[in-house]
Amino acid sequence: MLALLAPLAALWVAVSPSPASAWPVDLVMPLEPGKERFHKLSVVEFVEVEDPSIATAEVLEGSNELLLTGLKPGRTLLLLYAEGKFAVWRLVVGAASEPSAEPLIAAARKACPGLKVTEGSARGLTAEVKDARCREALRSLLKTDAYVARELELTFELPQLQEQLAALTPVLKGQGLTVSYRGAGLLLEGSTTPEGHRRALWELFRQSVGRVPLEDRVTVRRPVPPDAGTSAD
Repeated sequence: MLALLAPLAALWVAVSPSPASAWPVDLVMPLEPGKERFHKLSVVEFVEVEDPSIATAEVLEGSNELLLTGLKPGRTLLLLYAEGKFAVWRLVVGAASEPSAEPLIAAARKACPGLKVTEGSARGLTAEVKDARCREALRSLLKTDAYVARELELTFELPQLQEQLAALTPVLKGQGLTVSYRGAGLLLEGSTTPEGHRRALWELFRQSVGRVPLEDRVTVRRPVPPDAGTSAD
């Protein structure tokens, strides 16, 4: 069994009280097919892998250790949740490379006048999102591994935030939830099942660009155990 303990400080960023996730991912994690990797998290309530045929993730009982297992070459996403905040990592199993992001960077430069890219120790991307064309160009780029969330600095015009919210509203309504802006952050409210809550978090990530503070006020309805309310003979 291969055990690799990641630095605690780096992993704390992913699930500590911080802005909510949206494209891009918070972290790109390489894995090997058929091998396991352990990580110690400061806090975690649940995790979920988008495609469990590529990799699996399990929080070990009685600890905040995360066990990742690569199953076959490929790329998938991992959702992590703790204390009302969530993060998304990219799990890359084996030599699952992706095409160069340079054409997408060039397209984003055209769609977002003034976009700046820096390399080296100050690596990052800065842009003003003034219209839907720019937002969608960035969304396409940020779905790749070209950047992780901490390397972005995006400024949105109000109409673009409203369009992003409009895309989220019907999806979340189907889970019994509502989403709205409170200042610069998102407020998620309503009542749903654990499955509905997780689907809502996935949609917040998939439909959005950049990072905003999330206030999660969702009431999660836990299923009642079959023997609840009965007494032993």
